[in-house]
Amino acid sequence: MSSPPHLRTRTIALVGLMGVGKSSIGKRLATALELPFRDADTEVETAAGRSIPEIFADMGEAAFRDGERRVIARLLDEEPHVLATGGGAYMDERTREVMKQKAITVWLKADLDLLARRVARKDHRPLVRDKDPLEVLRAQAALREPQFALADIIVQTGETPHQEAVDAILAALRERFPEAPS
Repeated sequence: MSSPPHLRTRTIALVGLMGVGKSSIGKRLATALELPFRDADTEVETAAGRSIPEIFADMGEAAFRDGERRVIARLLDEEPHVLATGGGAYMDERTREVMKQKAITVWLKADLDLLARRVARKDHRPLVRDKDPLEVLRAQAALREPQFALADIIVQTGETPHQEAVDAILAALRERFPEAPS
């Protein structure tokens, strides 16, 4: 089933806490919308020539966030696509402003206990290395959720197949942008 052409005229930027499924859901959403998929974390690693954990270890979080901001701004100047952003990207005021101007933002929201279980299964996230994932996520949620709430669309996700989140995003896009120009 092809998506309406008007839903493919702007980049769809997914925001939310780590572990919510921005990349997994984003790939499926891109397929449904017949758009390319881009992952900001992968693009940052490519631009820096090193992994995110290496960037954090060698240069610190501030340098990572600066590079992330520049990469996202560049990506939003490209043709429409689905963009999975890093969990902290939307905290940068300049990044939020560029996303507001050039993308439709979707906050993928999920229960913190679920996210903590997901995050604990992988060790590639520098912000939770050697820490209690639930405590880190609680602290992040307290700081980040007021900013995430500024997104154009909010979709609650859970322990359901990713396709259900994709379907919810598509329904929200159709409702919010029923006749956007193509």
